[in-house]
Amino acid sequence: MSLKMDYNYLGDTGVKVSNMCFGTLTFGIVDGPHARPGQLNEADSHALLDRYVEWGGNFIDTADVYADGLSEKIIGSWLNKQNRDEFVVATKVRFNTNPANMNAIGLSRKHILAGIETSLKNMQTSYIDIYQTHCWDAGTPIKETLLTLHDLQRAGKIHYVGLSNVCGWQIQKIVDVAKDIGMLPIATLQQQYSLMERHSEFEEFQVCINDGIGVLPWSPLKGGFLSGKFKRNQMPEAETRIGFTALEEKKRTLLSQPAWSALNAQDSAWELLDAMKEIASAHGKTVAQVAIRWLIQKKIVSSVIFGAKSLQQLDDNLGASSGWALTEMQMQKLDELSKPNVEYPHNMIARVNVVRQK
Repeated sequence: MSLKMDYNYLGDTGVKVSNMCFGTLTFGIVDGPHARPGQLNEADSHALLDRYVEWGGNFIDTADVYADGLSEKIIGSWLNKQNRDEFVVATKVRFNTNPANMNAIGLSRKHILAGIETSLKNMQTSYIDIYQTHCWDAGTPIKETLLTLHDLQRAGKIHYVGLSNVCGWQIQKIVDVAKDIGMLPIATLQQQYSLMERHSEFEEFQVCINDGIGVLPWSPLKGGFLSGKFKRNQMPEAETRIGFTALEEKKRTLLSQPAWSALNAQDSAWELLDAMKEIASAHGKTVAQVAIRWLIQKKIVSSVIFGAKSLQQLDDNLGASSGWALTEMQMQKLDELSKPNVEYPHNMIARVNVVRQK
């Protein structure tokens, strides 16, 4: 096994990151509404980070609400033993960090300034490389949000601003207002993107291509479904994320973990998996590695955010990073099998325009 990864520039910035970013949603064990299977304690989380670095990884992503803040704290206790400048660390702000405080939510100046101080303290660092808005906030004027982030950049507390979970008009508005106030351009867009979730190609990624924004796909395996470990008409085990949401008593479906009943009835999903298994076999790789590699080979993607619950799972995922590639025909086949429905006006626009490639 070659412990080496490939690296890309982070959008149009001068920062280089490993083409696979360690997403740390699994760090921290909590009870209550945020409890989920596969969460890790501090020691196990640190072991995974150590292995990721052995592979050559330098890019770590978290959020202030992951495991009620424990994810950031676990990263902080690990970072405290490292050379901080060797790593690119990203976190997010937007969601509620204290249900008892009505202002501990959103993208207001008040919440952002409180949030950055908490994240810096949690991660035992003086700066955040990429500070990301976790979702659009309809309650706060975007100019207020961006002026606050601009102030944090000038103070040296954050280096770059990233976005997450936005639609086309929102990202374009953010880009335009950022230019208007003279702040550094938006660096990244963290968006759900996979062989089973390609809607952002229609609008959001077109803005990214035009404005040099690097895409950071999250949920590259669509909650684990694209790992190829599930079988049709066979209920997933409760310990898996898809199995967790499939339990009747949970009565909920997460965006990154589709309802099992819908997946099981979706012929196209199983046809896609069959093709992925054939391609994986041809390369001596796993189905999960094929899913991740498809994303890596998209020119707009700077780094793919992946998660892991064990050293074996981490090693398997990172096996997609370097040393092999899907052929052009294999990419085209996966593109065709996974293509989303194209509706008006996108179908008309596509017929009369050539898609610009960076």
